[in-house]
Amino acid sequence: MAARINKKRSFLFVSKVLGKHIPVNPYTPLLSGAALGLLLYREMDLCSGNTHSDIVERLLRQAMNGLIHPGHAEEAYHELMKANLILPEPVVFIGFAETATALGHSMYNLFAGNASYIHTTREDIPDLESVINFEEEHSHAVDHLCYALDASMLSGTEPIILVDDEITTGNTAINTIRDIQSKFPRHEYVIASILDWRSGKNVEVYRELEQELGISIKSLCLLQGSIEVKGIPLLNTVNNNNEMPTAAEVPVVTTYVPDGMIRIPVTSTDSLHEVNKSPYMKYSGRFGLESGQNAEVDTGVRKIADQLRTMREGTQTLVLGVGEFMYLPMRIAAEMGDGISYQSTTRSPIHPNRRLDYGVHSAAGYPSAGDPEITNFIYNVEPGQYDEIFVLLEREVPQTRIQPMMNILNKLARHKVHLVVLTSEETGTGGV
Repeated sequence: MAARINKKRSFLFVSKVLGKHIPVNPYTPLLSGAALGLLLYREMDLCSGNTHSDIVERLLRQAMNGLIHPGHAEEAYHELMKANLILPEPVVFIGFAETATALGHSMYNLFAGNASYIHTTREDIPDLESVINFEEEHSHAVDHLCYALDASMLSGTEPIILVDDEITTGNTAINTIRDIQSKFPRHEYVIASILDWRSGKNVEVYRELEQELGISIKSLCLLQGSIEVKGIPLLNTVNNNNEMPTAAEVPVVTTYVPDGMIRIPVTSTDSLHEVNKSPYMKYSGRFGLESGQNAEVDTGVRKIADQLRTMREGTQTLVLGVGEFMYLPMRIAAEMGDGISYQSTTRSPIHPNRRLDYGVHSAAGYPSAGDPEITNFIYNVEPGQYDEIFVLLEREVPQTRIQPMMNILNKLARHKVHLVVLTSEETGTGGV
């Protein structure tokens, strides 16, 4: 655990299988989502009267072994993907920003058919209309938006699978269900998470909502229990000056990597009302996708990974996703060879402490490249821990916006930092 700098919630579970705050084998968080997918498949398989229980139980045992023993995560993940599971009926997966964008995507991606996926976002995209809106009450960034390019994705009656990394009160899911039900009513919801800490009144609230709205809510999780938190919130800010690395600076090389994937020509606006006209990836998860479009993503991932693999010079490499852009960097990292660790930046403010039993040992904060009014953080990366660091950006941002992040990373990598800007066409390579 770690202490969050947040008046609404003073604690954070620092996951070893999520790929956010702690560097992990990239196959571990991919396997986490796939394991949740297996739980869903088992539930729906039983309800539909099918009998694949022996296969599912074997895959679940293999998945759990891979999560407990990271050295087996890659083999377990590939075994799950080879199963080519198809859900007995269509479902819609929704991953919560920012922490569960990749978890939801990897859960959805387990299935070869009857699945669609979208993740919520906190990005302001004026060219598009958000189809659902809700608040995450305990968060430091409460508003969630959902930009489905195909409005029919949510307008049907298919079961909706809400995916989050942890459930404590369940209020985020309840707020989401209320908003969806008011616009696109249906009968069945599933709430999937790595951790479910609900107890007492929080469990009963789901039952009350079922009665109120005439719906069914099922919960799936990899680990369930109860918690009790004592003490007062830690309200002071992270002292970045004390945590900033002091090692010598290394070169930063910017590379534009063409991936062949479709872009959406929409703009974003930040809190300073500045506009970024760089297009977004269509199939990142932010705008919705379905099973039939996964092949294009797979092809793009392989193309990017092939190029980045040739750029590696060291044996220990960190691949870094940025904010909500987690899943594709995670997939790319998994195909870059041995000696790869993966994690993502985050906007969650956490108090660092060097205690061995504490989840966050180091913290470095900087203004977000997407919005300088928002502070982003890199946790648990020590100077010289990695030969090189690859940072993957979904879209181009102004040099002045990305420089604060580079000023931190060029003191963390031992030899080099690669700033990788994904693009649909050849652009060029240069130094920062």
